[in-house]
Amino acid sequence: MTETWTVVLAGGEGTRLRTLTTTPHGVVIPKQYCSLERSPCLLQDALSRAGSVSLPSHVCTVVAAQHRQWWTSVVADLNGGNVFVQPQNKGTAFGILLALLTLEMRNPQAVLILLPADHYFRDEGAITRVLRIAGNLAGANVSCAYLLGAEPESPDPELGYILPTERIVDKPAAIAGFTEKPRKDFARELMSNGALWNLFILAGSVGALLELFAEEHSTTVCEMRAAVRSHAAGQPKSLEAFYEKIAPLDFSSDVLEIQANRLQVIRVQHCGWTDLGTPKRVEATVRDMAVRTGVRKQRTARSAPLFFDLGAGFS
Repeated sequence: MTETWTVVLAGGEGTRLRTLTTTPHGVVIPKQYCSLERSPCLLQDALSRAGSVSLPSHVCTVVAAQHRQWWTSVVADLNGGNVFVQPQNKGTAFGILLALLTLEMRNPQAVLILLPADHYFRDEGAITRVLRIAGNLAGANVSCAYLLGAEPESPDPELGYILPTERIVDKPAAIAGFTEKPRKDFARELMSNGALWNLFILAGSVGALLELFAEEHSTTVCEMRAAVRSHAAGQPKSLEAFYEKIAPLDFSSDVLEIQANRLQVIRVQHCGWTDLGTPKRVEATVRDMAVRTGVRKQRTARSAPLFFDLGAGFS
């Protein structure tokens, strides 16, 4: 795993949680810069997760220029060249492409793991073990990309599902298809057929992950590659100009779902995962943490930005 890179994706706006992440002065803080009180913020949690499978020099993150006030202190310990700053938020696909094309210049043979910044795992040890397996598989088979899927704990209609072609635990399986936010009865049926929650954690070589874009978005990739290289050569306006003209691109619907045949899924046994995507799931996570740690701790003064209000609203 010493050669595995990890990229924490932290460029999103987290708009669905505005009711929980808006300050008394009306400032909306993206959820990755809020906290469940395990660390200063969720991005810090994700960077620690990345550090469990990569050397410090191989931990990277994608952030947004407009969020600079929140991420500057969080990424202070990373190598400066490992912080990839998007001029604008144009969808998850371009954040991933920015990381891939930057790392392609440094090490075109690199193997990397893409980690969302806004996830919670009750069992960090369980996810670390699978991340290491995924990195090793990607290193051994540089032409394949691996997606992680968790065994569902309930038929949640707000999540994405992956249907593997086989029900196997000890090795990856091909993917029969994806279903995004199914009705609850259909989610229950998917579970009975062996479907997994989509963790949106991906492992693969730089080449294999870029190949996911090649069929439908080859022109865009070529244009962005030129902009990224010009940016690295000291022309920052080139990347800004590229972002200014492009239309948003969603990695899940515009890339993964189209390229399912290029992917394999690795099953993650129960690890207590949530993407903290809705106030309801945040509340459920807070309740679960309170039960597992005993009496809820009193809020303490912090120097960091607003956090999820663990002391009120979830009684």
